[in-house]
Amino acid sequence: MTRFPVRRRADRYAARVAQERVDDVRFTVPIYTVTEAARYLDLRANTFASWVKGYRREFRGRAPVTGAPLITGLRPEFRGGPSVPFIGLAEGMFLSALRRAGMPLQQIRPALELVKSELGVEHALASRRLYHDGATLLWEVSNSNAVDPDARHHIVRDLIVLRDRQYVFRSVIEKHLKLITYDEEYARRIGLPDYEVAEIVADPEINFGKPYFARTGTPLATVQDMLRSGESIADIAGDFGLPFDQVTEVAQRDGLLAA
Repeated sequence: MTRFPVRRRADRYAARVAQERVDDVRFTVPIYTVTEAARYLDLRANTFASWVKGYRREFRGRAPVTGAPLITGLRPEFRGGPSVPFIGLAEGMFLSALRRAGMPLQQIRPALELVKSELGVEHALASRRLYHDGATLLWEVSNSNAVDPDARHHIVRDLIVLRDRQYVFRSVIEKHLKLITYDEEYARRIGLPDYEVAEIVADPEINFGKPYFARTGTPLATVQDMLRSGESIADIAGDFGLPFDQVTEVAQRDGLLAA
């Protein structure tokens, strides 16, 4: 089995990656509002907002419950403006997969902290290392002396399984991760989840990071606006050279089919 020595080269790796992120638009440019990002990932806006901003819940008679942000958010240039960079959308994609696998945030947080602190992986949810080596990384970190053994194994058991003598992420997580394309370090392109026919992707260097049809480059928002204005699916498909069934799926998913 491949070994991943804890802490070896972690500080040097983290410093190099941090410097590379300074001029990388994936990390530094806010592209999506919280509502937009949530819609692209088929999540409730208030759920996604709590991941970006953290939360504090007050209870009568006992201490408040707080949660720190889990994914990257930036200060918007104006009130209500975009505050989520591309890397935040990628992090939300992975986090959504973990939640759909039934893993509670109380377990996700310590698992991410283990990866970050022990292996020097920033933005772990959008990291290529977590995708390709994450199951084994988490298994080995879980067997370190960092946290209580019972807690470690409970975290790992809900994230990964042993298949063909290899530790891998559970299938519901793997399904979402396969929609992410990585460069050497981090997510580079994302396929939006929950489309069965249409291939809708987001790339920070194309269409200003907003989703588009992979087949033609047609912005998703353009098709949605035309559907809202009453244009027929057949006309839209013909105008942009899109398959009829892909436009139909967008119309169905967004509740834009004509009555």
